[in-house]
Amino acid sequence: MALLLDGERHVVAANRAARDFFSIDASRLPGGLLEITREGRLLEALRAGSPEAEFRLSHHKKTVQARLVPGPMPGDTLIFLVDVTEVRRLETVRREFVANLSHELKTPLTSLRLAAESLLGDPPPPTRERFAQRVVKEADHLAGIVANLRQLVEIEGGVMAVQTSRFDLNELIAETVERLGLDRPLQVQTPEHLQLTTDRVKLAQALSNLLDNAAHFSPPGSPIEIQAVQDHGELRLTVRDHGPGISPEHWGRVFERFYKVDPARSRATTGSGLGLAITKHLVMALGGRVWTEAAPEGGQVFGIALPSA
Repeated sequence: MALLLDGERHVVAANRAARDFFSIDASRLPGGLLEITREGRLLEALRAGSPEAEFRLSHHKKTVQARLVPGPMPGDTLIFLVDVTEVRRLETVRREFVANLSHELKTPLTSLRLAAESLLGDPPPPTRERFAQRVVKEADHLAGIVANLRQLVEIEGGVMAVQTSRFDLNELIAETVERLGLDRPLQVQTPEHLQLTTDRVKLAQALSNLLDNAAHFSPPGSPIEIQAVQDHGELRLTVRDHGPGISPEHWGRVFERFYKVDPARSRATTGSGLGLAITKHLVMALGGRVWTEAAPEGGQVFGIALPSA
């Protein structure tokens, strides 16, 4: 995007990208910079006299880099603008990912070190066995994180193949629940003999991740609700827990890798912190979508929507 200003700081010309971005009517040129762009930060950058600046445009909710250079005529100024919103967002996500991964690895590594140091002290057999079991448990936890990270890389890299088959959804739910061995009541509401054509293995893994997530964040003995409905060409499969719920400001990010939500739902668990992220990518590979919302009577609902056909 480019704007040309005269010595009076009036916009006398704008290229197509700038006209589209700022919705500039060419018939209004020349005009004041603030009047034309409705962005005070541009005027502030011009007044500051700095050749480069980066700031967020309030009206457009975009982060831009601005470069100011002399124009073709004495007193003229050319302002070149580059939208770096997505670049800065990705940088933030990358920093958060590294910080969250470090946090996830720190706990099991610390536990491993303490157990190993205790074993070096040659404790009595019962204590030795307890510490050895701790080493195995934490090693399994670390292996799970690595395996899930590798799966995410494969999914995001388009390596994962989708193999469709036709199957009964209720049978899939029953098998998934049995495999998880959940120690809590389940309330299942689904149509009988509901047939679905998609990748059975990937849908089972996505459902398993949602059930495991619900079990982690529900009070002991509270039920987990599974519901399936067909509506407007979609099959919507939801899992509801009876935990503390999630504040709405976190709903758009809970499917990110290692993202931490409300403290009430951030208590220590044995999970890898990647289950929801894997679920999102699995469902997207099946042509569907995921979402979360608050349950009317409390708790949180996580949903999978797939094309019914």
